Amino acid sequence: MQEIKCPHCGEVFQVDEAGYAAIVKQVRDREFAQEVERREAAAVELAVSKTEQQKAQEVNALHAQLEQLRQESQAERQQAAAQREIEQLKEQQQIQQLRRELEAEKERAQVAVQIALQEQQMTIQELKSALQHEKDDRANQEHFLLERHKTELALKDEQIAQYRDFKARQSTKMVGESLEQHCLTEFNRIRMTAFPNAYFDKDNDARTGSKGDFIFRECAEDGTEILSIMFEMKNEMDTTVAKHKNEDFFRELDRDRREKNCEYAVLVTLLEADSELYNTGIVDVSYKYEKMYVIRPQFFIPMITLLRNAAMNAVKARQELALIREQNIDITNFENEVNEFKSKFSYNYQQASKRFQEAIDEIDKSIAHLQKIKDALTASDRQLRLANDKAEDLSIKKLTRHNPTMRQKFEELGSSGK
Repeated sequence: MQEIKCPHCGEVFQVDEAGYAAIVKQVRDREFAQEVERREAAAVELAVSKTEQQKAQEVNALHAQLEQLRQESQAERQQAAAQREIEQLKEQQQIQQLRRELEAEKERAQVAVQIALQEQQMTIQELKSALQHEKDDRANQEHFLLERHKTELALKDEQIAQYRDFKARQSTKMVGESLEQHCLTEFNRIRMTAFPNAYFDKDNDARTGSKGDFIFRECAEDGTEILSIMFEMKNEMDTTVAKHKNEDFFRELDRDRREKNCEYAVLVTLLEADSELYNTGIVDVSYKYEKMYVIRPQFFIPMITLLRNAAMNAVKARQELALIREQNIDITNFENEVNEFKSKFSYNYQQASKRFQEAIDEIDKSIAHLQKIKDALTASDRQLRLANDKAEDLSIKKLTRHNPTMRQKFEELGSSGK
């Protein structure tokens, strides 16, 4: 059933299909047909106009988008080029700065190494000079000591010769007086000038069952004993009819020396007056008894002087030897310190060289990283250039190649424009 509303009265009534068809057939007259045709033409014209306006708007919008894309692509390309130039400039500046810093660091390191080497060479030269000077001083000192010892020995030989010349006269004097008293008098005569710190007196200690005649002792200012001598005096005039020999008293004299802790033993004797051995001067009998000498009375003071000078020289020699040993120890320590300095300097130089090489490696890595950034920027510029080329190559024909409807509309727009 169909509902039909009357255009005049507004009444709605229902008709069946046949009735409806009859009514449609009745209203289809000529005017209705013309009106329908007119309206259809107007509707078609309006649709075509709307379609043309819409297509024109779409084309304009598409052109605007293309122009915007072209402008944006050009701006991006210019911006990318400017950014690329800025990055390249920064990269070049950074590389130049790194190179300048590297050159400056290299120059500073070279200067430091040169200064250190110069200082080391100067130190080594100073050490060599000091060692050579020390060697020269020791050689000069040894030469001086040898010359002094030779001079002293020559003086002593001269004194011995002088006393030998006066032997007869002095021996004659000894006959008329006590030998012990003579020796004591001779010593006391020069005690304060030659031996101010010496002890010389009778040996009165008989606790061991034996004693000598005199004991001589001399000590240094610090209390160290320099020299000690056990003296035994034997005068031919004191003997009986039986003649004694000097050797008869050696054993007892050696025992007294040892018991009284004396370093030397000296027999001052007038026995065996005709003996060429004992009349020649000082006789060393240490081949029989250690550190024992036999002298005539005229050699009493020279004997003490010789032994004292020898003892003083020995003390000085020991002190000088100790000083030389200390100096040698100081020189050894100095050389050890120099070797330690060389070792430490070599180690520090190797460490500095290692750090310097590590810095150079890091700079090379930075340069490689900057090169990668440069390559990436170059690749981005290439992609932007390709995008720009694609935008430049864009056309309506290519856009509508696979769209027949849009191609038809553009063709219609083109034909209508003509």
